[in-house]
Amino acid sequence: MIDLQGFGPALLSGTWMTVQLSLASVALGLVFGLLGAAGKTSDNAFARLLGGSYTTIVRGVPETLWVLMAYFGTVSAMNFIGGLVGHDDFALSPFAAGVLALALCFGAYATEVFRGALLSIPKGHREAGLAVGLSRPRIFWRIILPQVWRIALPGLGNLYLILLKDTALVSLITLDEIMRKAQIASNATKEPFTFYMSAAFIYLSLTVLVMVALHFMEKRAAQGFARNEL
Repeated sequence: MIDLQGFGPALLSGTWMTVQLSLASVALGLVFGLLGAAGKTSDNAFARLLGGSYTTIVRGVPETLWVLMAYFGTVSAMNFIGGLVGHDDFALSPFAAGVLALALCFGAYATEVFRGALLSIPKGHREAGLAVGLSRPRIFWRIILPQVWRIALPGLGNLYLILLKDTALVSLITLDEIMRKAQIASNATKEPFTFYMSAAFIYLSLTVLVMVALHFMEKRAAQGFARNEL
C-alpha cells in the first residue's frame, strides 16, 4: 500500500479540478471547432480565411505557450480594464485562463475533424431538407449535425484524451490540478517518485474511464445507422 502521508485528499481534490477543467475546455472547444469547420467549409472567402488562420496559428504554437499567453495576457488586459473602471482587483482566474487556452487548442484540432465529417455528408441530404421546406439552420440542426456527431465522435474522443493529459500544463499558472498537487506533495515529503507515480496512475484511471464511456457513446451513436445498413 502506497503511503501518501496525508496528501490523499489533496490528490483527490486535484483530480476533481482536472475533471472540471477538461470538461469545461472540451465544451468550449467544441464550439470553437464547429465555428472553425463552418468557416473552412463556407462559400464565403473571408470566412474560409478566418477558419484557416485560426487552425494554422493555434496549431503552430505549442500548447504550453498558449496557456502562458492566455493567463499573463488576460491578466494584463484585465488589469488595464480594471484601472479604467476603478477596480484594481479585476482579474481572470487561472481556471478561466486554462479553460480558454485548452479550448482554443482543442478547437483548432476539432475543426479539422468536423470539417472532414461535414465534407463526408452527401449534398443530397441538404437538398432534401430544402425540398420539404426546412430552413438552412433547421437542416443543420436536425439533419447535418447528428450525422456529423456520429462521424466525428471517434476523432473527438482521441482529442479529448489528449486534452485530459494537457491539463497538466495548467499547473504552470498555479491552478491546483493533479500535477500541481503532486508537485506540492513531493516537495513537502521529498518523495517525488511516490507522488508522480500516483499522479500517473490517476491519469491512467481517468483515461480508461473515458475510453469506456467513448465506447458506449460510439455504439449508441451508430445504432440507427447500423440497422439501416443491414
